[in-house]
Amino acid sequence: MSRRLVGVGMGPGDPELVTVKGVRVLREARFVVVPVMDSGETGRAEATVLHHTDAHKVVRVVFALNERADRARREAAWDAAGERVADLLRRTGGGGTVAFATIGDPNVYSTFTYLAQTVRQSLPDTVVETVPGITAMQDLAARSGTVLAEGVEPLTLVPVTAGSQVLRQALAGPGTVVAYKFGRIAAEVTAALRDTGRTPGAVWGSSLGLPEESIRPAAELDGSPQPYLSTLICPAPRGERGSKL
Repeated sequence: MSRRLVGVGMGPGDPELVTVKGVRVLREARFVVVPVMDSGETGRAEATVLHHTDAHKVVRVVFALNERADRARREAAWDAAGERVADLLRRTGGGGTVAFATIGDPNVYSTFTYLAQTVRQSLPDTVVETVPGITAMQDLAARSGTVLAEGVEPLTLVPVTAGSQVLRQALAGPGTVVAYKFGRIAAEVTAALRDTGRTPGAVWGSSLGLPEESIRPAAELDGSPQPYLSTLICPAPRGERGSKL
């Protein structure tokens, strides 16, 4: 048997939205790694994990989660995190599993991608697997009653950390647009919706499934800063039933 590193999608935060397979992997793993900004916090991934498995095997690993300006600091954080997880894998013996719990899905804008690459450099024989998770856009669509896509409509997912111009380009198209991580530049997002005429029908949400959950029409956004992990759905313009087939 080989060592396994498994990225497990924890969904947006609601513990009921973790898959049955994800829960099984968490419970079977020797260690469950959770990413944190510093060693003194309980992050959203960890809070969700603790609904499904024992706290004694949860290991916090510090990541430079939002570091983009200082490449050296970011690379050093990835190296340190990768070595920490590689050490946990060595401690499992020849056939143990380390799970990495990530908010959302491990293959959608997840720290797990960089961790897996780093671990492979230290332990090339490690088997890397992922368990998909429900994404924030799916959860927001369900909670707000918003249809993500119909018929032949395209669906575009934009991380607004890339800048508001990327969002404007997507909004100029015919399909549904989803924006992630826009809280810090909410004013620019609000302006982009207004300037492209896409405000009607758009919906915004944060802290989905948590006590502080907020879901509102995007028309209520006033440009003030929002939580970093905010999600926006701007549905495609639609006519009568089946018009997009």
